Amino acid sequence: MDIKVDVIAAAKTIVENYLERSMIPDPKGAAAYVSDDFHLVFTGGRNFSGPVESTAFNAKRYAWVKKRFLRTDAALDAETGDVHVYNTGYLFGEWKDGTSFETNRYMDKFVVRDGKIVSTNVWNDSAEILLHKAGLAEAEL
Repeated sequence: MDIKVDVIAAAKTIVENYLERSMIPDPKGAAAYVSDDFHLVFTGGRNFSGPVESTAFNAKRYAWVKKRFLRTDAALDAETGDVHVYNTGYLFGEWKDGTSFETNRYMDKFVVRDGKIVSTNVWNDSAEILLHKAGLAEAEL
């Protein structure tokens, strides 16, 4: 069995388990998958140091939100041993005003090192959708 494949498969599992815990939401459970020096950058450049902060941010924006995974891809950086994991799909849930949504695209990039997530970057359509709902969008969605 190829050790590189095992490291990549393990990193993908770590990321998907982290995301599953995050969606409950269970930020303390999600924190078990991140390193002590974890750094999270949300859409718009918002910086967080852990799942507790990002869960609190999401609670201000959504009544509830979940992710429908389309795919999880990963690649090993042979120089550093880091595994770069990409998870993409759709957010679905309910805005604070009670309106439901299901086609909000997202893409998350993770770096997994020594079995822990050390960083995450999150992109999604939420800000554009909220601008559209407020009549402030620069173009139709």
